[in-house]
Amino acid sequence: MALAFDEYGRPFIILKEQEQKTRLRGIEAQKANISAGKAVARILRTSLGPKGMDKMLQSPDGDVTIMKLHTEAVFKKFPDVFSFWRSANDGATILEQMDVDNQIAKLMVELSRSQDYEIGDGTTGVVVMAGALLEQAERLLERGIHPIRIAEGYEMASRIAVEHLDHIAQNVNRCKRPLAEISVKAVLSVADLERKDVNLDLIKVEGKVGGKLEDTELVYGITVDKDMSHPQMPKKIEDAKIAILTCPFEPPKPKTKHKVDIDTVEKFQTLRQQEQKYFDDMVQKCKDVGATLVICQWGFDDEANHLLMHRNLPAVRWVGGVELELIAIATGLFLFI
Repeated sequence: MALAFDEYGRPFIILKEQEQKTRLRGIEAQKANISAGKAVARILRTSLGPKGMDKMLQSPDGDVTIMKLHTEAVFKKFPDVFSFWRSANDGATILEQMDVDNQIAKLMVELSRSQDYEIGDGTTGVVVMAGALLEQAERLLERGIHPIRIAEGYEMASRIAVEHLDHIAQNVNRCKRPLAEISVKAVLSVADLERKDVNLDLIKVEGKVGGKLEDTELVYGITVDKDMSHPQMPKKIEDAKIAILTCPFEPPKPKTKHKVDIDTVEKFQTLRQQEQKYFDDMVQKCKDVGATLVICQWGFDDEANHLLMHRNLPAVRWVGGVELELIAIATGLFLFI
């Protein structure tokens, strides 16, 4: 490259070896542009969704940007330690931190920025979707389909998608009033009107596959998607007294390694009777406090399950800790064994 001046004194640049360079034309230029767009989408694809990975970018001056959801609170707590870090969590911010030269890649950046300006969300998904559309368009180009035909097909697909979204929106609008009433009742049922505070963690939304929007209902209580531990246990219990167990319904296991030698039938019977007595004592403790239903955070073996069924004590096992806390709040009961 050399700098020269014309007869009027205006400078211009002379690029050497231009005869060795070629300009991309036709399908090769189209594929090059598609590859640039796919490269941008590929960068953001791994950060999409609940299992998306974090991103770390370093600028030429040494600043580090961590793309993470919870880093902002850490930086505020330790501003001196992390003074050279900046946090971000969406695709638009990631692309703004990148140095993009290709014009098609810049269009992808503008696409993400427009999504952020118009909607405020979905900046990563829109770029990933655009990359997927470009990938499919590349396959159609290789089959000899003209780019204009491909663009017309995408426009037709867009119109069909918008019409389907309008149809879905009509169904949602029909249920807007009932859903709004359910939402208001749910908030008022857990609201502390004196303090003017609402603990939204006490409201749980459960979804079931196969139902309709009109089937939505409000349950004043706790819904636990579990079956009884034994199929012969009753499925309906009225005025139940619940015993909540946060310990395993099984004999305690020693913390050190041990070995038991059983060489006679009498020793085996003694061991079995001792284990059965332990289960019987646990069941009896639940019966003594008047429990008619046992909800256990952990599991129990078939022998304990069989004993619970014969002692007419229905039980539910493998209930999560969050559900147990909600049940305890609703019933005001904790029972530890």
